[in-house]
Amino acid sequence: MPEMGGKSNAGCVLRAALGFVALRCNGCTAPPPPNCSTGLRSVHWTTTVPTYKVWSWGNTVTASNFAFLDQHDNRLYALGGLAERYFSDDPSTSIVKLRQFAELLAKLIAARQAAYRDERETFDETLRRLSYDGIIPREVADVFHALRKAGNAAVHEAKGGHGEALTALKFARSLGIWFHRTYGPQATFNPGPFVPPSEPVDATGALRVEIARLQGEVSEALSAARDRADQHARDLETIEERLKRETEERAVWERLAQETENEKAAIAAKLSRLQAQAEAAPRAKMLAFMKRGEEAATKLDLDEAETRALIDQQLRDNGWEADTKAMRYSVGVRPAKGRNMAIAEWPTANGPADYALFVGTTLIAVVEAKRKRKNISAAIDQSQRYSAGISESGDFAFAGGPWGEHRVPFVFAANGRSYLKQIETESGIWFRDTRRSANHRRALVNWLTPAGLSGLLEVDQDGADAALQAQPFEFGFPLRHYQEAAIRAVETALSNEQRSMLVAMATGTGKTKLAIALLYRLLSAKRFRRICFVVDRSALGHQTEGEFSTTKVVSGKTFAEIFGLKGLGDVMPDLETKVHISTIQGLVKRVLYAADASEAPPVDQYDLMVIDECHRGYLLDRELSETELSFRGQDDYISKYRRVLEYFDAVKIGLTATPALHTTDIFGEPIYRYSYREAVIDGFLIDHEPPIRIETALARDGIGFAGGEAVEYLAPATGEIDTATLPDEIHFEVDQFNKQVITPEFNRVVAEELAKHIDPALPGKTLIFAATDAHADIIVSAIKTALFDAYGEIDDAAVRKITGSVDKVQMLIRSFRNDTNPKIAVTVDLLTTGIDVPKITNLVFLRRVNSRILYEQMIGRATRKCDEIGKEVFRIFDAVDLYPHLQNLTDMKPVVVNPLISFEQLVGEMIGATDDAQRETIRDQIAVKLRRRLKKLPDDARQRFEAVAGEPPEAMLERLLSGNAPDLATWLKDRAAIGAILDWQAEGDNPRYIPISRHADEVVAVTRGYGDADKPEDFLDSFSAFVRDNLNTIAALKLVVQRPRDLTRADLKELRLALDRKGFSEANLRRAWADAKNEEIAASIIGFVRQAAIGDPLVPYEDRVRVAMRSIMASRQWTEPQRRWLKRIGEQIEKEVVVDREAIDKEPFMADGGFNRLNKVFGGELETILAGINEEMWKKTA
Repeated sequence: MPEMGGKSNAGCVLRAALGFVALRCNGCTAPPPPNCSTGLRSVHWTTTVPTYKVWSWGNTVTASNFAFLDQHDNRLYALGGLAERYFSDDPSTSIVKLRQFAELLAKLIAARQAAYRDERETFDETLRRLSYDGIIPREVADVFHALRKAGNAAVHEAKGGHGEALTALKFARSLGIWFHRTYGPQATFNPGPFVPPSEPVDATGALRVEIARLQGEVSEALSAARDRADQHARDLETIEERLKRETEERAVWERLAQETENEKAAIAAKLSRLQAQAEAAPRAKMLAFMKRGEEAATKLDLDEAETRALIDQQLRDNGWEADTKAMRYSVGVRPAKGRNMAIAEWPTANGPADYALFVGTTLIAVVEAKRKRKNISAAIDQSQRYSAGISESGDFAFAGGPWGEHRVPFVFAANGRSYLKQIETESGIWFRDTRRSANHRRALVNWLTPAGLSGLLEVDQDGADAALQAQPFEFGFPLRHYQEAAIRAVETALSNEQRSMLVAMATGTGKTKLAIALLYRLLSAKRFRRICFVVDRSALGHQTEGEFSTTKVVSGKTFAEIFGLKGLGDVMPDLETKVHISTIQGLVKRVLYAADASEAPPVDQYDLMVIDECHRGYLLDRELSETELSFRGQDDYISKYRRVLEYFDAVKIGLTATPALHTTDIFGEPIYRYSYREAVIDGFLIDHEPPIRIETALARDGIGFAGGEAVEYLAPATGEIDTATLPDEIHFEVDQFNKQVITPEFNRVVAEELAKHIDPALPGKTLIFAATDAHADIIVSAIKTALFDAYGEIDDAAVRKITGSVDKVQMLIRSFRNDTNPKIAVTVDLLTTGIDVPKITNLVFLRRVNSRILYEQMIGRATRKCDEIGKEVFRIFDAVDLYPHLQNLTDMKPVVVNPLISFEQLVGEMIGATDDAQRETIRDQIAVKLRRRLKKLPDDARQRFEAVAGEPPEAMLERLLSGNAPDLATWLKDRAAIGAILDWQAEGDNPRYIPISRHADEVVAVTRGYGDADKPEDFLDSFSAFVRDNLNTIAALKLVVQRPRDLTRADLKELRLALDRKGFSEANLRRAWADAKNEEIAASIIGFVRQAAIGDPLVPYEDRVRVAMRSIMASRQWTEPQRRWLKRIGEQIEKEVVVDREAIDKEPFMADGGFNRLNKVFGGELETILAGINEEMWKKTA
């Protein structure tokens, strides 16, 4: 038997034998006349589809609710009409026809959007894919699934009475109206009211009962069952009617086999035609249809019965027993131990509640259900009246309370409409916790489960907030001042009922340690029950899991030992799990691509989500071997990213170093910021010197080819180099180098210049950003050659490519971080974010980036301190004129990724994938893309493909569909060139060519990027002018110049930030001074300010400290403890510049009693002594 979303059972066999259903519609047509003697009781009616819009026999005229669909496909009209005809005599078969109607409709939608696969795809799979891709809106998908499930029950279990059939008819009509408004000529189409079908005939009831009774006896008595059923029908007929029926029946059976195949072929041909038209249509047209579909979905008008049917199914999917018609208070249904029941029409003093939710015999929530077009957020008021009007009864127990006037802790309101942010008050499931007056109502994507509500009942928010206030910040690891401040900001926001928040902290400032401390506090106080820590890729997930598993939090125990931890290998958390680490891609797969609504994770699975690197709601990396390959563009990623975060009823905390526009849209403005510049000023991160700009002749002038010129080119499809004559002149700028034109000479001269600045024998490491994976190979070769020429023999492992295409990439990343080699790594995007290599002292840009966010993430790879190698600053080399380009970009502009991913990239990622889940995702993408490509693959490309692959591309498609992913990856590894062959461009059936430039190149200038200043002298002059012009406007500047003894740490930080905003960082000033004066002086920022303002000699800061401390030591007779403390204070001044009372109350002094104890050691004179040290340090010398 054909598939209906599951395996057939005895009931299916019996119903098929009796002719009640055809499990896959192959062209059913208009129903027989109402007085037809056959009644289609034993055959499947398959005759020519009529052209009329109403059925008229004798004096009876029956209007169809589906007539308007005839213009789209007459089978839709016919199936709807058959369902109406069957309603009276056989509602179960009516439901089956409506399921077939919905399945055909889904296939037509898929084909119109170029998303149809083949008939082997099940109805459920088609719906999930269309929903996942945003082709059908969520609320439309809900109606589709309701029909699918009702049809499955009708087919497999012979379920479905007249009430269910009537609801299904209305559902199907609503889908038809939505389809017509979306893909038809009238977006405002008004079909008029629903025409109810004829009332059922009582005589058919006994037959249905008889057939249901015989389901268990199919294997022994199938033939007898058919005879009894047929005999029962014959008893109702006249002899004349019987003869007529038997004659028609024989004729129908003779035609059935041939017509089935013909109709099947006709449907396939139509779907193929629609698919081809959609593939040829502009993408904008497809998007316009999707937009119309979204608008049409908002106009779906379900009546109360349909709404209740949807809500019943939603409740069942989330663990509640629900049936509005059967489980009502008025028919004696009461709560029972061990059951989770949604009992309809529960009486209250303020009217019956539409549902009362019971966990066992405990009343835990009440629900108000409204028609879909009603504003649902306001309906919470009615459910709150139910909560206040519930009276005690021996039938149930209260869940506690009362809470003010409320006897029920939780209230809901719903109208069956899926949650849409754009119309939030009119959609979703609205919820309120009545236990606190400060608790606000909010919209949910789905119903809370019995376990979720029971767990929420155990959370005492006021008690948790009080516990957090009393809990000290004491951990087994040091917590920095800004980390504590960020945690306090989060806890304050939580106490103010904020459910989305953003914490912005610079890369390298310890967001994971902050998260460990924060989550420990929140779980210890029982503020949350289960937390999901979300990362954007597997490498970061494993890194985070390692830190949670090894960091000692309290009493020598790690976080994982105290609370339990589930990592990336655990798809679902256990009931006892407190923290679950997951990738955003894994959540998307679980939430948006669940096999069934009942298999999706409950919305209450987590009550807190911490999203690390939350700015990455778009694609930065094109080479990641991860399941994020399913996202083919920025908008697609953001849409799914946001939908997943909205899905869970959880507080969301985003962590990022670089907030993007969409980040603040989702999480709001940051509740706490700690910037890179602040971290540098506080001494937690390393600053960089002004960028070293390497300018070549070709980069300055571009590369030009004249028309008629013979040019070498690379054919990626074959890897061969050939020569062609250019018909027209072409020109390339530096941002196109090594992407659209290969530039060997540019790469060579830049590599040679880099070799002058980077000695592989020195301890620091270098990270080079290339334009493409192929460019990375070229750079590796050029750098090795340049280093050999400059330094002689070097280790081959010293320079390596680290991209997603290399073997064992994670092992290579670990080697770059921990081992001596590689010293120089060349990447594209793989190492742009989240990888910690503190020994990086050089960053080299040989590619343009189009986002300041991405640039700052790249810079973040080198900002970490590394005392092991004496790292004080890091250097940036810019060979592509990056800085002027970045000035035209906003701080929050996202990277735009081309959604048209190539076969070449997909094949490379398939070969480089590290686990089967990744390979499965990539395989699906290749299969879909290849199926479309086969229709337009040029003959030359086909021949090349067969020569390389050893089989035609159709055989590869079959291999993709039927083989396993690991074997496919192995097969592709020896045939990697087929990716480029399949990318053969459509224009003129010619492959994509990349010209090779043989133009000579040379370095014409190596300069520092001093902002607006061209020379270091100009930079120093502009600094001096700024200091003089702002002496009376910046208070800290005035203190430094006139009263340095009064300078505090806060004053110094204010000064540094003010200078940083103008580009006058200490690192920039030191470099400019060295370049201008040819002397390296490690002066402090205070020294540079005083030199500019009053001509104070610039001397190394450490020398100033030593001279000042010698003077203080000689100023009086100190006791031995005092001398030791002065020595420690001097050492701290070398690190922090200013040591004041605030500094003495922090580590390293706090452990010894802080300011109060040290002040006693110095006889109450400590503040005077500290001021004296400052004054001595900055005493003007002759």
